[in-house]
Amino acid sequence: MGKRKVAALEKIEADLAGLQYKIRKDPEAYEKEFIENWQQFDAAHEKFLAAPVGADSNSLITFREQIDLIAHCAELYPQITATFPDALKDVLTKHHAVLEPTLREKIVSSLTLLRRKDVIDSNYLLTTLFPILISTPSKSLRMILYQKILSDIRNTNTKTINHRVNRTMQTVLYNLVTSDRSSPKALWAVKLVRELWRRQIWSDAKTVDIMRQACLADNEKVVVGSVRFFLGGDKEREEFEDESSDEETVDIKKVKHLVEINKKTKKTKKALDKAVDRVKRQERKKNAPHPLNFSALHLLQDPQGFSENLFEKHLQNSKSKLALDSKLLVLQLVTRLVGLHKLTVISLYSWFIKHLSPRQQSASSFLASLAQGTHNLVPPDAIEPLIQKIANEFVSEASASEVCSAGLNAIREICARQPLAMNETLLQDLVEYRKSKDKGVMMAAKGLLSLYREKGADMLRKKDRGKEATMGLRSGDLKQSGFGEEQIGEIEGLELLAKWKEEQRKQKRAERGLPEGADGAEKANGEDEDGWNSSDWEVASEDSSDSGEWIRVSDSEDEAKPEPIAKRQKVDAEDVGEDDKENAGSEATDFIKLATTQILTPADLAKLRELRMEANVDKAMGGRKRKQEMEARHVDEGLTAEQIEAPSKLRKSTKEERIALAREGKPDREEHKSTQAIRKAKKDAEGKSTTNKEKARRKNFMMTLGKAKSKQKRSLVATRNILKNHIERSKSGGRRRNGTAR
Repeated sequence: MGKRKVAALEKIEADLAGLQYKIRKDPEAYEKEFIENWQQFDAAHEKFLAAPVGADSNSLITFREQIDLIAHCAELYPQITATFPDALKDVLTKHHAVLEPTLREKIVSSLTLLRRKDVIDSNYLLTTLFPILISTPSKSLRMILYQKILSDIRNTNTKTINHRVNRTMQTVLYNLVTSDRSSPKALWAVKLVRELWRRQIWSDAKTVDIMRQACLADNEKVVVGSVRFFLGGDKEREEFEDESSDEETVDIKKVKHLVEINKKTKKTKKALDKAVDRVKRQERKKNAPHPLNFSALHLLQDPQGFSENLFEKHLQNSKSKLALDSKLLVLQLVTRLVGLHKLTVISLYSWFIKHLSPRQQSASSFLASLAQGTHNLVPPDAIEPLIQKIANEFVSEASASEVCSAGLNAIREICARQPLAMNETLLQDLVEYRKSKDKGVMMAAKGLLSLYREKGADMLRKKDRGKEATMGLRSGDLKQSGFGEEQIGEIEGLELLAKWKEEQRKQKRAERGLPEGADGAEKANGEDEDGWNSSDWEVASEDSSDSGEWIRVSDSEDEAKPEPIAKRQKVDAEDVGEDDKENAGSEATDFIKLATTQILTPADLAKLRELRMEANVDKAMGGRKRKQEMEARHVDEGLTAEQIEAPSKLRKSTKEERIALAREGKPDREEHKSTQAIRKAKKDAEGKSTTNKEKARRKNFMMTLGKAKSKQKRSLVATRNILKNHIERSKSGGRRRNGTAR
């Protein structure tokens, strides 16, 4: 066989690769050869600039290989290659539209390589690549530039946050979005910001401000992309966190054991090193401080002005050219902002009137947005006409059951946020739908009834109030809050701690045989009122109990207000209503006293956490406060059309729907087959054999007849020995000894 002839270009490529290796090994010895190649590159550069389109393929290949050589060795000769980055930038910026794809990709990768070698800084690279990204018509080049820009920003912010580079890039993106509102170029700014926010590289207010400006653009794609950022950016970030945290945990001991017992190769050693690196990386992530991730909706500088501008430009403006789906996204963002920040946009509610109809396309989305944009600071006069319109259009005996249940559920969601918007006559009329034969309508009406049993039981008829609401109205605990009334801020679960402390006091008095009013005797013996000693504190303080006036304040309050204790001694003599009133009053007194007159010790805080945990478990197990959990849904999550339509799905499904649900997730098959038959078909398709048990069952009878006869001729001693050996073999893992050794 003759020797293969090597082409001239292959020789040049091999020579340049060998020269690159020698230069990196000894730069001083090969400086002359590098200067010669630099001069060749300079000449090829001048020739290319003179005729960028008419260059032949051989000269382009030579030019590309010389760029690769100089890019890999540029940091060794900084004075000679000082103009190299500018030359590459000039070629790429001016001729990126006509460059050969391989040469264009080589120039981009060379600039990235120079950035990694710190020959150029990040600002130089980003300001070079980003203008080309938004102007080039080549799709492949855009994808390459997008990935390079993204990876450079990520690498720049790996160890510490590089505020200088981030500010420069954010300013470029902000100017791109605001310079021309109708330009589609701003879509690249939206893509970059969304990806950097998802990876938690950018998470400041400036990033949110760029997307705020993008929401006010005239281009529909830019508007939709930026609105989706506000509606789903935080969810994307949480999913990315879950994906990164769900990496496979590596068992180091198992990997080391496999390396020891198997053949020693470079591959196994590399696998061990990789596993160790992964474990170390997981430990670093576990011990790293958790960043404060604020929602994008909370980082907006002026949510009131932003929501008004967004509503006026894209929804209220009759000249807006957005499609219905895009308008629904904008409406969802506006109402989310109104509900979250409790803003007042009165014109928003009058705009809803014309869209509240069952004939309106995506009517459930409009209902969900209306409920989402309602809060307790919205005037009830603005909401009441909308509830009346929903009741007239959706809730009637002539309406379909899905329409009626959606309308009732929407009214319930609106009234959960602003109960004062409902009038008594309409409420009593809507509550009557709980007697409907349709399950969805019945459950939606019952939901509205249970809501007003808690929020406004006095608006219901006496027969509809229920036992708890009736007792609450009688004792005075259940009161309808007024317009604009806010709940007092308090420590979560403090009432549970007060109740537990009271039970502990009663238990101690019962153990000592003291009457329930013997507070003074306890305090005379030196026992604190809350039942905790100074050992509850991590650092005991002797002087605080003598000089602290707050203890005497709590004593004086107990002496001045002995009524709740005296009333508790007369429980048996009082009726049920008075008993509830007294208990509620005493619990309120204990709760207020604990919140205002005592300092919580570390033991108190630990017990408070324990009581909170128990209460949450009770809720999760379906306790009495399950309904309150539904009310306390987080405002950031918003309300969707699926939640409005949820009651309509409670109806009994048809046979076709049940069959479709049963077939969901199962492989398609022509006829019914058993599980064993499906498993056998799968094995046959994969080329696998049958088990020994199946082979023995299919064996010819005449072949098994001799063994059966020999078994009959065995003696009892032989049968015993065979069974004994079988048991010993099974204990040691069978004939192959796969288990414990004998």
